[in-house]
Amino acid sequence: MKWRLPDLMQNTPMKYKSLLFIALAFVASAAVTVAQAQGKPIRLIVPYAAGGPLDITARVLAESVKSSLGPVIIDNKPGAGGNIGADAVAKAAPDGLTIGIAATATHAVNPWLYARMPYNAATDFAPITQMVRVPNVLVMNAETARRLKINRLSDLIAYARANPAKLNYASGGNGSAGHLAGELFKKEAGIFAVHIPYNGGNPAQLALLSGQVDFNFDNLATAAPNIRSGKLKALAVTTLTRSSALPDVPPMADTLKGFSIDTWWGLVAPAATPKDIVARLNQAFVTALNAPETRARFATLLAEPAPSTPEEFGALMQSERAKYEQLVKATGARVD
Repeated sequence: MKWRLPDLMQNTPMKYKSLLFIALAFVASAAVTVAQAQGKPIRLIVPYAAGGPLDITARVLAESVKSSLGPVIIDNKPGAGGNIGADAVAKAAPDGLTIGIAATATHAVNPWLYARMPYNAATDFAPITQMVRVPNVLVMNAETARRLKINRLSDLIAYARANPAKLNYASGGNGSAGHLAGELFKKEAGIFAVHIPYNGGNPAQLALLSGQVDFNFDNLATAAPNIRSGKLKALAVTTLTRSSALPDVPPMADTLKGFSIDTWWGLVAPAATPKDIVARLNQAFVTALNAPETRARFATLLAEPAPSTPEEFGALMQSERAKYEQLVKATGARVD
């Protein structure tokens, strides 16, 4: 037997009719919302150019959540150190159809590095989940390390203390991750080494490989091929624990207690996005990050999945902003 709305209303006591109307209106409203969302893919804004590690991991996840969220389209918006793409997320409609990647630079470093910011990293975003962490690694030119008889981090610190300003290190530019890691190292180790900024990570690495500089802090994914070939000597990783990609290389925290300055990124939505939508996005992406095939794919990029709750990712970004505020101000680096 099929019930029609008139039949339902005719056989429903008057005191329940208003409740029934409310329930039917809610169902209709929900149906409209679902209908509006159907056929509209989620847009995932990557604030960097296509082809890099952030872009690749975003595309892996987009494919992994298709069954639960529907199509996810990657929208690369590079420029201004990631600020252009992050700003596009901040100003998007908070309907769950536009999300973006938040990275160490866009949400922890840039607020202190740039004189004018188009968004507020602390208030304009709703955290969804951390995606990955990528260790940085302190590397030396292998020939320089042999010549100076430096085999471990403690040897480098001892040499630098005995020979002030004789060592130098490269970075991809003032305010870059390598620059800030180098300054933190100098501060924590109580040493002085000359900073030589280059126009990007690749020129800095070439300078290290050619022996023009003595050491640098590089992204593990970038440095790994030259470590394996013997051209670079890895002294320590910058995470608090060892990296599965370089299990024989100790963390800097073994020598300098608490030292931690790795690279991370995750997913955020516009600040006003409803909590139930954030929760649904979190569930879908965390499931994808925990999937064995995702972990295997990320391992090829030397990126470690780090799924979290929205609250945990929000706390991480807050603590990282506080850390980098001190570091950036100490270096005096500024982008006008």
